[in-house]
Amino acid sequence: MTKPPTDSSRRRVLSLFAGAPMLPLASSLSAAGLFTACGGSGDSVAAFKSVSFSSTPAPDLGSPAAMATTNVSSVMTVNFDDGSKVDYKLAYQPFFVTGNQVPNLAGGGILAGGYYDINNRPIIDNTVAASPRQFFSDSPDGTSLLTVANAKVDGVKGNPVFAVVQFEYTTWAQDGKTDMYGKLPSPIAVLTLDQDKTTGKLSLVKYHNVDTSKVHGLWITCGASLSPWGTHLSSEEYEPDAFADRAKNYMNDFSQNLYGNPATANPYHYGHMPEITVNPDGTGTVKKHYCMGRISHELIQMMGDNRTALMGDDATNSAYFIFVADKEKDLSAGTLYAAKVGGSTDFTSTASAAAPLIWIKLGKATSAEIEQLANTLKPTDIMSVKSADPSDASYKKIVANGRTEWIKLNPGMEKAAAFLETHRYAAYVGASMGFTKMEGTTVNLKDKVAYSALQNIQSSMVAGHAANVPGNGISVPKQLVAGGVMALNLKGGQKDTDGAAINSDWVPVDVKPMLVGKDLLAADGKALQGDALGNTADPSLVANPDNLKYSEKMRTLFIGEDSSQHVTNMLWAYHIDTKQLSRIMTLPAGAESTGLQAVDEINGWTYIMSNFQHAGDWGGIHAKVKDTLDPLLKANFNGKFGADVGYLTAASAQMRLSEA
Repeated sequence: MTKPPTDSSRRRVLSLFAGAPMLPLASSLSAAGLFTACGGSGDSVAAFKSVSFSSTPAPDLGSPAAMATTNVSSVMTVNFDDGSKVDYKLAYQPFFVTGNQVPNLAGGGILAGGYYDINNRPIIDNTVAASPRQFFSDSPDGTSLLTVANAKVDGVKGNPVFAVVQFEYTTWAQDGKTDMYGKLPSPIAVLTLDQDKTTGKLSLVKYHNVDTSKVHGLWITCGASLSPWGTHLSSEEYEPDAFADRAKNYMNDFSQNLYGNPATANPYHYGHMPEITVNPDGTGTVKKHYCMGRISHELIQMMGDNRTALMGDDATNSAYFIFVADKEKDLSAGTLYAAKVGGSTDFTSTASAAAPLIWIKLGKATSAEIEQLANTLKPTDIMSVKSADPSDASYKKIVANGRTEWIKLNPGMEKAAAFLETHRYAAYVGASMGFTKMEGTTVNLKDKVAYSALQNIQSSMVAGHAANVPGNGISVPKQLVAGGVMALNLKGGQKDTDGAAINSDWVPVDVKPMLVGKDLLAADGKALQGDALGNTADPSLVANPDNLKYSEKMRTLFIGEDSSQHVTNMLWAYHIDTKQLSRIMTLPAGAESTGLQAVDEINGWTYIMSNFQHAGDWGGIHAKVKDTLDPLLKANFNGKFGADVGYLTAASAQMRLSEA
């Protein structure tokens, strides 16, 4: 690591993007004035060339403390065209651990990650009779760091900056036995942050719980992205099956906790795309877009036209979906498409050719009209669904939501089916519904390439598997449980399968594996086999990619893992030009990397937002570490009921400032 930058090196960094400053990251190093106009200097300055990251070592059995917290030892190097460089050591800084009291925007304190019912009253966990407490989440996820014009919040001394943070679920009730997944309405919060004008450091000032009652509450909010117009684009993952037994798909428990009645919540109100707008006073408002398809919204990525969205679909039997809005920066009306995959691409190999994508138009609608259909229609008004062959030619066999079904549309219900039963309808009209857990999406605007994560490449994607449907265009010779990252080229001038023009210059035209993991296999070449720590995928490579975010300025793809194959999940940086893959952070054992956002510039500073979920969520791969790490994780994260919300920064040492 080099010494902190001298005046000369500061002038070099100053020259990087003249008027659009990016580097370094917010830092406790002496970095004042890096991005303000210095003027008057006659010095010649080197031009910015690239950024690279060194790797944080993967924790091992000799470092249990490192496996029980966030662990960062990477260095970010800024390279210049004269061969010089400036190094910044990275560290992780949380804003808070969920379950802690933080300052409430409305005054007093508020429980970070706390759950609220439809009337904004705390939802109480009574599973330990002697100590009832408000439920709070151990699973913070999608985060958007942003600014708002004319923002003013009491207590901010530097620049007011906001972060929207959503909480996907909570794993267990406090008794440690009651599974709470999907049973609570997801909270979403606006954090008011004070950005130090000298160092760029972000400090939590206020916390505001967004009122979601006007949109029927939120359901399993997973990944998220920041829209080009400065709003937080949320998600509702694993849309509840409207035809299923409510007691088996969480709806009764969810409804009881939200409304106080197990029958009130309507499945058709969930599985949509919420959008959160932050106000100058640090409050936030929410609306749901019902016209973007009711799928397992992991997150969406807006393209360069402010109209086209590529949507992650984190489901078994998932597909590529795009939405093309009628107007820029307005997602309340538009056209929904699903992809048909051609060719015979091996998605497990980066040497494979790209598979072409053609697009099937599912429908065109406004959010208001689909919400009205959701309010008034029952599932059987739209279609009939059978789980066994009815021996009736009017039914069509499909595979959706991990099951083989036979469906028949009711007359005139195509639009309702397209937007409220999107998975079933997409399969019905011939979309390729064979992907497994299509997670995060992001975009490289300069090169017009989108990136999409496949957490796993297995089951429905594998030739000969019972779930692999002939003709869906997806058939690999063998599974790759470790998954990979796909690259999709984006072009204009495309037509849908009916021959109609698609009104977008940002349509994915093909898909190709760009980065894949490596399963650790037994001698038979099939069964997974753990290494000395328990990893069943190579820890030097990405396994089970989930969150993706791309930095235009750094030309770097950041990848967060949701891995059942790595004992400690990891956050990676992959430079798309040099192909260098660097492990920049490891998470507590059993925790998932979430809340990823690459922020190129806010008031002259760059940030990498990062959270984690459910530390110590033990599986078979953790047998060798569980007993040692469990008490450490309980001590670090509120008895394992808490999790960090925070960001990567450049600093001389890792700090935890907001636990008190």
